[in-house]
Amino acid sequence: MNELPLNVFSGKWGNCHCQGITVDTKGNYMYYSFTTKLIKTDLQGKIIGSVNGIMGHLGCIDFNDRDGKVYASLEYKNDNIGREILDNLDAKNIKFEDSFYIAIFDVDKITELDMSADSCGIMKVVYLKEVVDDYNADVENCGITVKHRYGCSGIDGLAIGPDFGKLKGSKYFLFVCYGIYNDVNRNDNNYQVILQFDIDNWGKYAKSINQYNMHYDGPAKPDNKYFIYTGNTTFGIQNLEYDEYTDKYFMAVYKGAKEEFTNFSMFIIDRSKEAVEKDLKDYKENALVLSLANMGQEGKNNIYGSYFMYGSTGMYSFGNGYYYFSHNGHDGIDQFTNVKLYKYVGGTNIFELIK
Repeated sequence: MNELPLNVFSGKWGNCHCQGITVDTKGNYMYYSFTTKLIKTDLQGKIIGSVNGIMGHLGCIDFNDRDGKVYASLEYKNDNIGREILDNLDAKNIKFEDSFYIAIFDVDKITELDMSADSCGIMKVVYLKEVVDDYNADVENCGITVKHRYGCSGIDGLAIGPDFGKLKGSKYFLFVCYGIYNDVNRNDNNYQVILQFDIDNWGKYAKSINQYNMHYDGPAKPDNKYFIYTGNTTFGIQNLEYDEYTDKYFMAVYKGAKEEFTNFSMFIIDRSKEAVEKDLKDYKENALVLSLANMGQEGKNNIYGSYFMYGSTGMYSFGNGYYYFSHNGHDGIDQFTNVKLYKYVGGTNIFELIK
């Protein structure tokens, strides 16, 4: 992998940290989500352009090799995170309806700095009704009424890859993960939730965005809704990435706080195993449940994971045992990331930095 830089510097991008990275391997471009901006550089770190003015939370991103576009999770909400974003944009008087979208960027159009998300047709969005319904739901748990079904705080982790239990190299789908509030006093938030969508015909839903008049066009339901038992984590899966080399999905998280769990920072889904329909633990609901791979180390409750410390602000798999991981940084004024090259080694930490 001598042709890949060992380090790619993102540039400095204000007071919002890097949320995700992805690579166009044919065009040799790297993309970074900085919460309210999408940045485009080449693999030497030369800045090509940026999309600004996003007044929601732009999260994990993935480049779709099949259509040449970047897909991203996008939240508009009025909790503390949403209000902080608007405060940072000096837009305190704006209030959005709680809404969740997949943003689709026509990245070939990103050719200069500070291009507008609301114009030029660069960004289109697809509405996710399922997420909105779960976010707004009131449910009974441990004898009391609580908000947000499954602890849903919205969406973050996102990946494009094959379905579970299917042949390697089969049809690719979009997977988007719930953010989950880190409430230690409820027991219905110990699963990660992953929605699956067939995006082949999403052209009928995707529309240019008007952030002052948002649309509601999108699929009524996901194709599948998967659950995987990890224990509660802080804001769910931050980054999801399919790795063709191991044929696994890597989930990078902010560690949870429940004492009955080991609270790893990375979990791995065994993609080769089909989801099994069964009752969820601790509360009565039948659902499609995925299997963790026995990778990293075994923790409490027979849950495997790793303390590998990178990935929550961005990871990318090249599919041949090499990976880019975001090393987030801050100089006291601006946020940035150094994206560093790793290789797969297995064992407890799973990845090793290439020096």
